[in-house]
Amino acid sequence: MLHRGHEGTDGDGGDELTVPMAWLYAEYVADQLLRGGDLMPPTSFEFRAGRYALALTVFLSDTDGELCGAEVVSRLETWLSLTAYDQPWREWVRERLAETAAGGGPDGDLHLARAAWRWLQDTELLAPDLNAVPGGAPATGEDEGPKVWTPAWQLGLPLGHLAIHLF
Repeated sequence: MLHRGHEGTDGDGGDELTVPMAWLYAEYVADQLLRGGDLMPPTSFEFRAGRYALALTVFLSDTDGELCGAEVVSRLETWLSLTAYDQPWREWVRERLAETAAGGGPDGDLHLARAAWRWLQDTELLAPDLNAVPGGAPATGEDEGPKVWTPAWQLGLPLGHLAIHLF
């Protein structure tokens, strides 16, 4: 799924510029799933976390590099199972990134996937504490209650999973 062009237009066959189409397409699919679910504003960090988590899932599960529009619907079940709560998604991402790098995967695509993974791991978002003791703090409004700093992937993954369900 690599598309190549030339940096120069003088016809001398200069260095090739590789466009990371596999990653860009995975991110597009993730964006469309999240927008269709209408779960978060597209400008929020939570939306970005969901888009990156889904894009990683889409990109890393495409082992043959042939994902196209017609195949998206047929792969929804696979993505649902990969993003399910009881699955070791984080470990799967690490393993697949390593396998893709060892297999000589496209550098541009891999670079963007690694950047998304670093952002998901290194960024923390303030979220409701789902492990808080019930009744431990009075909730007076929708945004009230105990909150905890959470790695972005832990928010993005269930958001992406729900977006797939809503599709």
